[in-house]
Amino acid sequence: MLNALVIDLEYWFCAEEIRELAADITDDQIIGSTTPILELLDKYRMRATFAVQGTVAEKHPDFIKLIYNKGHEIASHAYSHKPVHVLGRQGFEEEIEKSVSLLKSITGESPIGFRAPTSSINNNTIWAMEILAKHGFKYEASVCPVWTPQYGVPGAPLYCYRPSLNDLTIEDKESPILELPMTVLNMGVKFPVAGGFWLRTTPLWFSRWALKRVNRERPGTVYIHPWETYRETPRIKGISLLDNFVLYYGINSTLRKYESMLKAFQFAPIRQVLKL
Repeated sequence: MLNALVIDLEYWFCAEEIRELAADITDDQIIGSTTPILELLDKYRMRATFAVQGTVAEKHPDFIKLIYNKGHEIASHAYSHKPVHVLGRQGFEEEIEKSVSLLKSITGESPIGFRAPTSSINNNTIWAMEILAKHGFKYEASVCPVWTPQYGVPGAPLYCYRPSLNDLTIEDKESPILELPMTVLNMGVKFPVAGGFWLRTTPLWFSRWALKRVNRERPGTVYIHPWETYRETPRIKGISLLDNFVLYYGINSTLRKYESMLKAFQFAPIRQVLKL
């Protein structure tokens, strides 16, 4: 089965836990942390969706063009990486307009896919779906169909669907936009698997087993942030033990896990998986 492979291309210091503490940092490590991932994708002849933060594209347009020219999909990860609820309706639409214009100027085509910073689209920010549809997006791929301390839409379908623009837990075949939710394994208890924090903190055997179980019914999604795979990602001091665990646990082994997933499964960009 063909699974979706996603790289959220954002600055390592954009995580909510350290955003204010890292406000003056300029060493973004984008090229250093992303190049090994591109090399692995070339090695295994895989292509992925790169959801690009606007400020990253603004600073590194030639690098984004290189990624695009390698055959990867370029999607939007908004502009500033502020959560949708922080931006509000007007601020979010302004960021979408900037992101679309910027990415189109680099690749020559408008993005059709969106990944919300911090998975911050839920029923409180559902108006964002209307704005995405208005600006030509065909899919959104960040709803987490279980509750977590940072995000989640409990009750949302586990499979790709067209959500009602009034309630993300309800399917509406007339909806203008597809939702590809984060991969969740349901074994009586539902929990996210094979992406980001969940890939870093769970054993490799479990991630592989879980995705195989998911593939009995539907495609899954593996997503990472380059900083999560990079041994040289700076460790910010002065944060809580919990935040330190959430941000840094497993970083030294994640690139190895990622390569193992590439060996074991077939992956493609989201737009290919969704046949868009």
